Amino acid sequence: MKWLVTGAAGMLGRDTVGELLRRGEDVVGLAHAALDITDPDDVRRVFAEHRPDLVVNCAAYTAVDDAETDEETALRINGVGPRLLAEVCAEHGARLIQVSTDYVFDGEARDTPYPEDHTPAPRTAYGRTKLAGEQAVLAVLPDASAVLRTAWLYGAHGGNFVRTMIDLEARRDTLDVVYDQRGQPTWSADVAERIVDLGPRIGPGTSGILHATNSGETTWFELAREVFRLIDADPDRVRPTTSAAFTRPAPRPAYSALGHGRWQQAGLGPLRDWRTALHEALPHIRKEIS
Repeated sequence: MKWLVTGAAGMLGRDTVGELLRRGEDVVGLAHAALDITDPDDVRRVFAEHRPDLVVNCAAYTAVDDAETDEETALRINGVGPRLLAEVCAEHGARLIQVSTDYVFDGEARDTPYPEDHTPAPRTAYGRTKLAGEQAVLAVLPDASAVLRTAWLYGAHGGNFVRTMIDLEARRDTLDVVYDQRGQPTWSADVAERIVDLGPRIGPGTSGILHATNSGETTWFELAREVFRLIDADPDRVRPTTSAAFTRPAPRPAYSALGHGRWQQAGLGPLRDWRTALHEALPHIRKEIS
């Protein structure tokens, strides 16, 4: 099987390419400079050159706040690009994994994770554009695609909350972190493994939407304290605050935990608990920072 990973310079893209190489798979990873997924000629050129059997689309516009004033650009990358990839996949008989987000939901649930079939209701431009990409992929490739929604992603590469906490611990005496947003911290390496596990299984009955987040729930405040504890810093240096203290153009979901009910259909279990993943991830992240 020949794999093509778009957005291969990003956190999840790099981990996915790395996981495929570790398993001895035939993979081509392309960053934006090598493939613009919104350019039909560029996409068709890449498919003609590499002839992939399975495409993993990690390319995305992820500037959540900037999207509020530049939704047109976000929609071109998050909506039009995935549709084009799906159309060319259909022409070549290839399968497609589209990475999406918890922002397709309204974030107003209280204590029940969103199941895969919950009705989307995005409150942000970013969420709307990612939902457009989901819908396009599933419409064009109903039996040959999977939409993987993930959330609270962190990893060794690129900017993310866990790396920021490690950096700020060394530079500040105390940190104020919100306690009124609840979700599932998710290690990008775990998602990459799941992508590689899922790819060959995609087909009638195992296509559609799946949620790829680590299990369990916590808050940003509790996550920051756990990071401090694991790096032998005093967790009490992390202080709770509310979302109102950090005004941003795009509202953040108060609750974004995702349910994992569909993995059984694919013959796979849910991702492991977020604490277990974080414990294993931190040495890799600290090594990358140093």
